[in-house]
Amino acid sequence: MTDTDQNAPRLHYICQTYVEESTGKNSPPALKIDKQFEYTTASEAQNRAEREAQAETCAGADAYMISEDPNSGEVDPPEFLVRIGNVPEFDAF
Repeated sequence: MTDTDQNAPRLHYICQTYVEESTGKNSPPALKIDKQFEYTTASEAQNRAEREAQAETCAGADAYMISEDPNSGEVDPPEFLVRIGNVPEFDAF
């Protein structure tokens, strides 16, 4: 591995699912992260999100990519590949 390779951003492909959680008698349900899976390609993460979203207990699923700077550990905002069903607003992410 060259020094340039070690300094290249690391890409993470994530599938994240959500469930609805009761917050009280007269309040609408809140979304809660249920599962997270990391993959080596965007298509794997997207395919998993599409499969997970079909589950009866799943409120929604995201597949997204994040870029991590290996030197600082800083992570860029997510780039969504697919958002299915009931998912949080980006600001809540």
